[in-house]
Amino acid sequence: MRVGIVILPEHRWWAAEPLWRMAEEYGFDHAWTYDHVGWSSLVDKPWFDAVPTLTAAATVTSRIKLGTLVASPNFRHPVHFARELTALDDVSDGRFLLGVGSGGSGFDTRVFGGRALSAKERGHRFTEFIELLDTILTSDNASFDGEYYSAVEARRAPGCVQTPRVPFVVAAEGSRAMRLAARFGNGWVTTGRPPGTEVTDSAAWWRSLRDNTERFDEALQQQGRVPGRVPRYLNADAGASYSLSSVEHFRDVLGRASELGFTDVIVHWPRTEEPFEGRESILEEISNEVLPGLKEH
Repeated sequence: MRVGIVILPEHRWWAAEPLWRMAEEYGFDHAWTYDHVGWSSLVDKPWFDAVPTLTAAATVTSRIKLGTLVASPNFRHPVHFARELTALDDVSDGRFLLGVGSGGSGFDTRVFGGRALSAKERGHRFTEFIELLDTILTSDNASFDGEYYSAVEARRAPGCVQTPRVPFVVAAEGSRAMRLAARFGNGWVTTGRPPGTEVTDSAAWWRSLRDNTERFDEALQQQGRVPGRVPRYLNADAGASYSLSSVEHFRDVLGRASELGFTDVIVHWPRTEEPFEGRESILEEISNEVLPGLKEH
């Protein structure tokens, strides 16, 4: 089992830098930030862009993998985004993970104005987005003419450090997105619930996760892939309780996730208020008491 942590891009760099350093020093396997223009109830509070944040994080760390949780088509175009990803992979010396999803209908959509897309339309757009992004990152010269995106002789030079491209960790809850994850994903990440919904029943959440893992197995098999060979990432704080509320609760989350076949669990850095309100002392205990034992197995 590997464990990652999300650091919200809400701090000026003088305050954020120590957190990224500590994420590596504490022994986490990967560290993430959200790729939004604004997020949830924090929309009126400080928020910084994911790409420069991760670029800066790459310069103050050396081992830990870094990623977006998750990037989406809401305000990204594959041609330009491919350039950003190539740079991130280069600066991090091949430590970058692209968490990518279809994009919701929240602030990231409203702030740009225009017509809101239906779930079906967002699914079509996501298919084009990930197909074109994959093509640009793996081809020397890529052209594409779709309903939502187009490209004319887009170049990839110098290409990614990781080959054939940066790993795609595809967020998927529905069947269509799972098929994309099975086709393009070097990993799958899930919240265990439909986008935009809240979870109040912990038992129901774990049941939904079991259902999701079974459906993802089926999607992989349809693509001719071996289910056990594709990493599975669980957003552990999408459930009814905060994963770092106590060391005991964290151990319980890890155990349940492992039983369902998850290879990776992602938690959130404790904040002084919701969401993810918690104590950094618990995080320190986990880094001392739990994470070292995971490395030994």
